[in-house]
Amino acid sequence: MSDVTIYHNPACGTSRNTLALLREKGMEPTVVEYLKVGWTRSQLQTLLGQMNVSAHQILRVMGTDAEVLGLTNPAATEDVLIAAMVQNPKLVNRPIVVTAKGAALCRPAERALALL
Repeated sequence: MSDVTIYHNPACGTSRNTLALLREKGMEPTVVEYLKVGWTRSQLQTLLGQMNVSAHQILRVMGTDAEVLGLTNPAATEDVLIAAMVQNPKLVNRPIVVTAKGAALCRPAERALALL
C-alpha cells in the first residue's frame, strides 16, 4: 500500500512510534508535519468525516490553551473548534493516519494496524 499519510509531530513519542510502526510494516507514508504546514477548514472537515468523529474528539488539551479558550466546553461548536484548530494547529491531537481503509487518530500507535 503506497497511499498512506500520517499527520505527524516529530516531537511526539506516539507520533514517532506510529511512523516507525508503519515503516516496520513496509509502508513509506507521506509525512505531513502539520505544525509546520497547518490545516485548512476543508482538510479538517474531510478528516473528521473520514474518521467519523467530532472536532471535540480530536482536540488536544494537554500542552495547549484549549481550556483557556473555552474549547473544552461541550457547548463549543464544531465551527468554533475547527476555526481554532486552523488558527493553532497544535490543538489537533496526533498522529492521524489516513489509508484507503479509512482514517484514525492513532493513540495508541497500534490503532494504525486496523488501517493497513
